Amino acid sequence: MTMSDALLGIDIGTSSCKLAAFRPDGTVIISVSEKYPVYYPNEGWVEQNPEEWWQAVCKATKKIVSNKAMENTVIRGIGIDGQGWSMIPIDKEGNVVYNNPIWMDTRAIDICEEVKAEIGQEKIFEISGNSFEPTYSLPKLLWLKKNEPEIFNKIDKVLQANSYIVYKLTGKITQDISQGYGMHCFDMKKGAWSSEMCDLFGISLDLLPTIYNCDEVVGEVSDSASAETWLSSGIPVVAGGLDAACGALGVGVINHGETQEQGGQAEGMSICLNKYVADPRLIMGYHVVPNHWLLQGGTVGGGGVIDWVKNNFCFEEKTNAQYHGTDAYYEMDQLSNSLPAGSEGVIFLPYMKGERSPIWNPYAKGVYYGFEFTKTRAHMIRASQEGVAYSLRHNLEIAENAGANVEELWSMGGSANSEVFMQIKSDITGKTIRVPSSDTATTLGAALLAGVGVGLYQNYEEARSKTIKVQRIYEPIEENVTVYNKGFKKYLKLYESLEHLMVEEG
Repeated sequence: MTMSDALLGIDIGTSSCKLAAFRPDGTVIISVSEKYPVYYPNEGWVEQNPEEWWQAVCKATKKIVSNKAMENTVIRGIGIDGQGWSMIPIDKEGNVVYNNPIWMDTRAIDICEEVKAEIGQEKIFEISGNSFEPTYSLPKLLWLKKNEPEIFNKIDKVLQANSYIVYKLTGKITQDISQGYGMHCFDMKKGAWSSEMCDLFGISLDLLPTIYNCDEVVGEVSDSASAETWLSSGIPVVAGGLDAACGALGVGVINHGETQEQGGQAEGMSICLNKYVADPRLIMGYHVVPNHWLLQGGTVGGGGVIDWVKNNFCFEEKTNAQYHGTDAYYEMDQLSNSLPAGSEGVIFLPYMKGERSPIWNPYAKGVYYGFEFTKTRAHMIRASQEGVAYSLRHNLEIAENAGANVEELWSMGGSANSEVFMQIKSDITGKTIRVPSSDTATTLGAALLAGVGVGLYQNYEEARSKTIKVQRIYEPIEENVTVYNKGFKKYLKLYESLEHLMVEEG
């Protein structure tokens, strides 16, 4: 009997892990998602338990390999992507000794101020290509060293989200190059750990795993992992990479100037570059595609904002969705689309959990401006979508000022399914937006890393040509662009006017 090839992509996201098996042509054979909790033990603390990631992955892999669609199919390779800025401390036995503070965690604010005063922001940026902010990995590690010294002294290695799953699958301790940017002792120009910066931060180089290319085969599924996951032992596993970088690959962003727009839990953009271009207001990292960087803008507001609006204000839309056989987001889009561009003067700052780039203010707050008695829930919905799109434009403009020019955007994430939201983003940014047919861009990107790593594709050009197809294209509507140019100026002015209030309280 002829066996067909497949690739497995594993995505360790903020709210769930998503797994998908793909044919070599990018067709999804089966996809599975498993949720896990997020913990908020103290103000500014946001944690997850990596062992719960692993348990969710095991549940998902069992569902995949036992599904009839996978009969007569051989998984040729596994790629894993993960959320950025994790800090997973493991001991010599591989046990996690402290919950992972995820990318939303801001407990290290004071640590950042102390370190910047001692070492200097300029010195840190010169080597790492990134500002020293509390949401990154290293400040969280330094916080642990200062506040939990007994736990810190147990640490053998510090892992990222994808490298932890690689470890559980293979027993190999690794660090992929695309996740290096979370540690400010990573030399962004050289793609290697900096012993000089380790010394300045007071961190032993021994805590940092060996760095691998993202498509490099680092191990195989072990017998013990096979028993837990039902995956066949011996399947090659590549190092994997950052979720945003794998998402960029999964929509076809592999060459200089190509740009991915990500509308998931948070909004973001990733510009592929073949040269080093850094700006302290943005995020600089390596792409999962070799010899390329990604200049990124990552905001807090995104799909999470739309979910918050839905869960707290859209009971009627949820009811209508049940009646019409649609979903709440579709019903919300209908309300949004009933209003003109600009939401009749309502503007929203999407800073619902502080804000990352480009303002880097952990105390920033969400704000609706322009409400009066004539305004309705529709205004709240559309203004929320526009506010998220304004935050995207803000990052794009900073990037272009830094020398990273963007002609068009390749979209991924949940918001890519909304035609209304996509048109708003196109109008506000003034960019053409292309939406690939795959709704699983991040897991596809992880799978493509494995495909290149095991030789299923000769290179990334071949991988893209075989797997990625454009489903929809959005062009800016001229009259809307004019409205939004004025709205964007108000958006910026609104934050400038309120910035002095968005500071630590008490």
